[in-house]
Amino acid sequence: MAISVPIRMGYELEVKAKAAEVFEVLSDVPASVAFFPKVDKLTDLGDGVYQWEMEKVGTAQVNIQTVYASKYTSSKSKGTVTWKPVPGLGNALVGGAWKITDNKKSTHLQLTIDGEINVPLPGLMKMVVAPVVEGEFEKLVEKYLANLAKRFGGEV
Repeated sequence: MAISVPIRMGYELEVKAKAAEVFEVLSDVPASVAFFPKVDKLTDLGDGVYQWEMEKVGTAQVNIQTVYASKYTSSKSKGTVTWKPVPGLGNALVGGAWKITDNKKSTHLQLTIDGEINVPLPGLMKMVVAPVVEGEFEKLVEKYLANLAKRFGGEV
């Protein structure tokens, strides 16, 4: 039995770097993922599909590893980088989008993430486990954004 934990997040930030530079980093999946904490392995499966394998969390006896694949597409003219979940690979489905807006002296970033993580634990554990999984994912995304902000010269 598994617990399904929905993940829905939205963030906005303004960075000092030029929009073209920001797009270059965010549209290059391995370059962007390099700023995401606790990624054990990123595998290029071809055709814009990447499989993420996160570091295991927990104890030696009980641990969870999130694995998923997403198909990435980007449009420089629209200022977007989007990813859609690839079903059947791993224990999570994760999609989302970056919207990059050039504000001349700065760049506005909007990040949305929509996903579902399946944790192999009994349903009775959902009330305890779901907030922990959501909180951990949120911490990772916030660290990722902080790392990107630093890379892009800081927030405005």
